[in-house]
Amino acid sequence: MHTNEQILQRNIDITLPHDDFYEDLRAREFGRLDTNKQIYLDYTGGNLYALTQLEKHVALLKNNIFGNPHSMNPASAFSTQLVEEARTKVLQFFNAEDYYCIFTPNATGALKIVGESYPFEENGRLLLLADNHNSVNGIREFCITKDGKFDYATIHYEDLMIDADSLDEKLSKPCDCDHKLFAFPAQSNVSGVRHDLSWVTRAQELGWDVLLDAAAYVPTSKLDLRTIQPDFVSISFYKIFGYPTGIGCLLVKKDKFELLHKRWFAGGTVTMVSILSPHHFLASNHERFEDGTVNYLDIPAISTGLDFIETIGMHRIHARVDGLIQYLTESIATLQHDNGRPLIRIFGPDHHTHAGGTLIMNVLDINGDQYPFESVERNASDHGISIRSGCFCNPGIDETNYCLTEEELARFYSSRDKGNYADMKLYLGKMRGAIRVSVGYATVQRDIDAFIAFLKTYLNVAVDVP
Repeated sequence: MHTNEQILQRNIDITLPHDDFYEDLRAREFGRLDTNKQIYLDYTGGNLYALTQLEKHVALLKNNIFGNPHSMNPASAFSTQLVEEARTKVLQFFNAEDYYCIFTPNATGALKIVGESYPFEENGRLLLLADNHNSVNGIREFCITKDGKFDYATIHYEDLMIDADSLDEKLSKPCDCDHKLFAFPAQSNVSGVRHDLSWVTRAQELGWDVLLDAAAYVPTSKLDLRTIQPDFVSISFYKIFGYPTGIGCLLVKKDKFELLHKRWFAGGTVTMVSILSPHHFLASNHERFEDGTVNYLDIPAISTGLDFIETIGMHRIHARVDGLIQYLTESIATLQHDNGRPLIRIFGPDHHTHAGGTLIMNVLDINGDQYPFESVERNASDHGISIRSGCFCNPGIDETNYCLTEEELARFYSSRDKGNYADMKLYLGKMRGAIRVSVGYATVQRDIDAFIAFLKTYLNVAVDVP
């Protein structure tokens, strides 16, 4: 991102190249946005489904009979066929021939399988990146419960990217450990930073198993699991193509499948169980971790969604989102109060070469004071604009942005048995949270222009910030 001064000095006419393909796509598949006069800028929170996806899936449900899988009757066999076709489609989409695809309720469910099944109790160690979703951070509780050890690698304050020296030091540190797991996101769910995937190979060379959280990455970037081969990958499908919600998957490298210790058994996860003799045999493939009945009515919609993405092309989506976010950041950089102070503070890298279609920011008044993020989101809602605010289930990013110290946080948590961000702000006297704006393949220039026009309503205003 350029500074305000650079852009003003160059007198750039900021424009987004017109693309008939995306204008046609918007009108054909996402016309409901304009019909309802909605500006949707929360694609990292959840993507939008295309009309074509919905029509195909409704037709499938209307014209066929589905039954619970795990049987040979016609309705059951049809459901099983479509579920397995969707599983194959997922593996093909990610070039994941060497993986099992385990369907889960969401990406969090995928991460939980790794957390509860990884053998931390066998002298295990967990290394996390400070930039992780809480569904990854929570794995540390499984590690603690099993008497394993955990640690965090830091990110830079300036650009929210990996501190390479810190990470390499922690990965290389001698450890008398039987099992080591390194967990990090391919793309930050907050800053949009795309972390260097070469860390997967580097960690594996040093004896680590690698869990890659790909939920925020795969909606706009190609993940080729022939090229980069983490041991475990978590994915959320509605983040990619909007529908269905409530389904994710865990991709497990086949040679690491037996490393995960199933702690119980349930319907569909076993081949044999005895009551008189307390024994059971677990399934030897993906079924081992698909507890109970899979969502057989919605899983076929995964194939439809991936087919839709392929009609656009992931490389084309990637380029489009990069262009949109560049247009957004350069437009924001021109916004300043009459006294020269910037209207917007953007957290993260100065350019988006290594970041996706997400920005986190705060709105500043004419004196440089920060507007409460909740009030900005409420005002945006009044203008028909969907953005998101808060800490986005990623405390590491927020603690880095506001320079919170370990001592401050320890003092706050030890002072009470419960609390929230409002309590912490009051206790520490420091702001928390931010505003997140994210674009997707259904975004067009007028959406961004409407958001910029909304931001301009804050120009040259002073407010009392509590």
